[in-house]
Amino acid sequence: MSADEARQMFEGMLISPPPVSGADRISALPDNVLQDILSLLPAQEAVRTCVLARSWRHLWRSITSLRILSPNTTWYDILSEDPEPARDLWKFVDNLLNLRDKRTKLHTLEIKFGQFSEEDLPYVSLWIRSAVMCKVSSLTLHHIGPYLCLDGLHLASRHLRTVDLASVALEDSFLDFASCPAVEDFKLHECKICFLGISSSSLKHLSITGCIFCPHDSRRRLHVSAPSLASLKLDGLIGIAPIFENMLLLEMACVSLGDQGADFCCNDFKSGILCGADNACPTCADYPGDYVLLAAISSARHLELISKPENFIFARDSEHRPIFSNVKTLLLNEYWCEAPGCGRLARVLKNSPVLEKHTLELFSEGPNHKIEMKGSYRTMEGPPAISEHLKIVEVKCNAVDERILEVLKFLRAFNIRFGSE
Repeated sequence: MSADEARQMFEGMLISPPPVSGADRISALPDNVLQDILSLLPAQEAVRTCVLARSWRHLWRSITSLRILSPNTTWYDILSEDPEPARDLWKFVDNLLNLRDKRTKLHTLEIKFGQFSEEDLPYVSLWIRSAVMCKVSSLTLHHIGPYLCLDGLHLASRHLRTVDLASVALEDSFLDFASCPAVEDFKLHECKICFLGISSSSLKHLSITGCIFCPHDSRRRLHVSAPSLASLKLDGLIGIAPIFENMLLLEMACVSLGDQGADFCCNDFKSGILCGADNACPTCADYPGDYVLLAAISSARHLELISKPENFIFARDSEHRPIFSNVKTLLLNEYWCEAPGCGRLARVLKNSPVLEKHTLELFSEGPNHKIEMKGSYRTMEGPPAISEHLKIVEVKCNAVDERILEVLKFLRAFNIRFGSE
């Protein structure tokens, strides 16, 4: 049941006349079932159900999820200078936490605000600390606006499994994975990341989208060690890309390196050729000796690798010729088809021995593409140059121009045929 469905159920109880028999079927449900339903509602609405009947009076005290939502979570709300709504919410949440049954384990704390001010910060920190004391396992903190700085707040809990943050400034002191040994799901959206490391043996799902990396040493990369990671999403990063250690259990990785990253070659804009090791520009000189991303994610079964042309991370990583030993589905963009001779694409195809489906999105970000061509690999005599398991090859674009024709010509050289060819 969704939150909207739960809300409609209780609104119906408040405005609909009782059945002729006088039976209250919902109230007849076990308390634990009712509390699970109340946990789907925003906290304000869950508390209001105490007026439905005597048997409902104290049910809200034992709900396992607290969803603290401001009435408006839009940019318009940020422009409001009226402090009263926020102060009313502070009082409500303080009373809620004080009156809640402390014997009931808290599963979820979800805080979503349209705005925060300096006056809000002590309250938010107090709410999070209270949730940690109640053994919360899922923590969500979202807001719209400037980065929220929770200085002095240190998360330490062996019960915490999910952390989902948006528009929060993160220092080393906020989340120490050694003090949170059970965290499996870590999501950061439009956050300011000032720490230099993520090290966790329990982490299984990591998503970093729209975040800015700004460590105190601007040329040091965020270092990620997560050997149990099963899924990874990196998108819209601002700053230099993080460096990953090998993740042998990885199932899926979606990495998109945009034009706001700091990993670009100064000479690439002039000559189209990356710097050599002997005469590297300042940014190329900071590239690590082995790799940043590709080798670490090479064990994934599903890969999406997107990059803007000026970013050199994939280009330099692919020079080390990583083997994508498990990849079965692979999505790439035009970055991999750049001259000379689609060399980057060739290296990936030759080093993906069990590839089954390959998609190229060329000069078209989608999801809707004007042209979609489907082909397949046809076996040849002698040792195959690419995966014999390749059943589907898709090329998606908005127009078939010279650039697309060059890619199709390249694919034909590997005996990949389209349509009636």
